[in-house]
Amino acid sequence: MNADITVKVEGLTRKFGGFVAVDDINFGVRKGEVFGFLGPNGAGKSTTIKMLCGLLVPTSGMGYVGEHNIMTRSEEIKKNIGYMSQRFSLYEDLTVEENINFFSGIYGVASNRKKDRKGWVLEMAGLKDKRRSATKTLSGGVKQRLALGCAILHEPPILFLDEPTSGVDPVSRRNFWRLIYDMSKAGVTVFVTTHYMDEAEYCDRLALIYRGKIIAAGTPSELKLNYMKRKVFELSTDNVFETVDILEKKGIETAIFGSVLHVTMEISEREPLEKIKKILDGADIHAAGIEEIVPSLEDVFVTLIEVS
Repeated sequence: MNADITVKVEGLTRKFGGFVAVDDINFGVRKGEVFGFLGPNGAGKSTTIKMLCGLLVPTSGMGYVGEHNIMTRSEEIKKNIGYMSQRFSLYEDLTVEENINFFSGIYGVASNRKKDRKGWVLEMAGLKDKRRSATKTLSGGVKQRLALGCAILHEPPILFLDEPTSGVDPVSRRNFWRLIYDMSKAGVTVFVTTHYMDEAEYCDRLALIYRGKIIAAGTPSELKLNYMKRKVFELSTDNVFETVDILEKKGIETAIFGSVLHVTMEISEREPLEKIKKILDGADIHAAGIEEIVPSLEDVFVTLIEVS
């Protein structure tokens, strides 16, 4: 395997009876890269990450994590990676310090390193004064940082994060991504699954997975440039739901993005802006503003799903 590639899979497949959860996927992750695996719940993200972490045996295909074959060296893989699940993997009834001590033992942290590593986790998680607090009393964002610290106590070169920010407030999510960037800069390879489209923008590269298949891969910019074959317009109006109904009855794809609408038109459409305005004027809908914008990853994903 190329020394620059730390995770590689070819034809990776996992079936549960007649259900194909992961369907013949291929990708590689470079050292020090933040690689995102983006897709809705049930797309196959967690199943993939469990196979890579040696927690689930593939039905077929091959894969390597570091130099270790996921089919035959799962125990070696577990010693050389960090893994954090969306449920934080902490023991709620233990104190902060007890959780750190427990995971130090699980990961085989050397005796002469335990004190320094514990101090680092407490500092990083902002828990120096709460080391004896029960873990269940912590907020979601603090639990998240503690779980990350416990996952990397042994300073692994590869880190797997499975939906790590699920159920966490937006501020905690941003702070968590700063920690991910710091680790990446230090040379740690980070493989992260998410269903948050905005988080995908933070990744160096990503793969979009839908119904077990990878439907696109590349940098966020590449995905927008190479896979988005339509124009997207942002429309502001007070009549959001009525506007969606009117445009979709005319065969124009429209989606709600917060307080605005994204209206998608084929590139071949002549004078699309004028067409949209004409439809709205005819329905007596006032648009406070409408302009063409750079597609978001969500726009790209929605478009790809329609044709997959």
